[in-house]
Amino acid sequence: MSDDGEVDKVLTASVHDVKYVMGLLRGVQFENRATIRATSGGLSVTVEEARTLLATAFIFKGIFDEYSYHPEAEPSSQAQSSQPASQPQEEGEPTAFEVPLNTLIECLSIFGNAGSSSSNTKHRLWHTGNSDQEDNQEEGSSNRANSRQNKGPANGRIDQYFGGDKGTGMRLSYVGAGHPLTLFMAEDASGPTATCEITTFEAEPMLELDFLESPTVLKIILKSSWLRDALSELDPTCERLTIIGNPPPPGRVARVSGPPRLRLQAVGTFGSTEMDYPSDKEVLETCDCEQQVRFSYVFKHIACASRALQNSTKTSLRINEEGMLSLQLIMPTARPRHGGNNTDGFIEFRCLPLDDDS
Repeated sequence: MSDDGEVDKVLTASVHDVKYVMGLLRGVQFENRATIRATSGGLSVTVEEARTLLATAFIFKGIFDEYSYHPEAEPSSQAQSSQPASQPQEEGEPTAFEVPLNTLIECLSIFGNAGSSSSNTKHRLWHTGNSDQEDNQEEGSSNRANSRQNKGPANGRIDQYFGGDKGTGMRLSYVGAGHPLTLFMAEDASGPTATCEITTFEAEPMLELDFLESPTVLKIILKSSWLRDALSELDPTCERLTIIGNPPPPGRVARVSGPPRLRLQAVGTFGSTEMDYPSDKEVLETCDCEQQVRFSYVFKHIACASRALQNSTKTSLRINEEGMLSLQLIMPTARPRHGGNNTDGFIEFRCLPLDDDS
């Protein structure tokens, strides 16, 4: 309990426009059960499918306009065991809980896709209990638009956290185990607001896929559009997708005569399809492969990355010696953040190969 009698919150975060956060969440919206882990560095949202595919959206602290995290006094052992290996070690253990992902996204989009408010709309306000202060702020909202850069932050003003940009703003809070995840949504000071309480559940252990357990045998960085277009052109009835990586041709062998550095081979009911990626910097920015690599995966699992690829700019494709596939998709933020820090979120997919190729 705090000095004023209110319950201390484990997590508080706010953002002036939920579009970017929703884009990250929708990138992993192929399963409803999602585990949220909160650390001092931000949030991660993880889903899995068929004990084979693990997808995690990383929403870093800098993406939010306000972020405050105070870990619970006694984190559960299950939260400790389910921390992903790729997540940097934080002081203390993360706070983990489960939520229905579909419900969370529906609450974030309660006012539609946001951004429809007019240019002369008053700045949005969080209610602080100080009505005189809020009334004065609302009366002077038209003047603040031009002089905000010369004024310090004022308690209770939404543009303290959200700037003056258009869109649906959100404040998120979580008290701790046994409490709901609370979202306060607002579009503008004169418009409607909504408070959503989403039931949370104790986080159960999820699939652990440690990519670094085995050496990496294939590492490629390419524009996400190349992979997105390839997946969209493949027959959705395909059953398996084989990824083939080849080392660079020896000597001065012409590019056209050597094997492709990357080949995608899809096999389905109506035949097979092959897509070759040449050794060209315009196509593959980097390609590290010392010997031929060939592993197959369930196509529908790889296709789960299609939605995330829509908003991604670059993809890091890696395969380790055991055939585990890692796709890291960079999701650029809509605007630069304060302090010049790189706070672009990303989504990582990890997928196990088919047994006959492992």
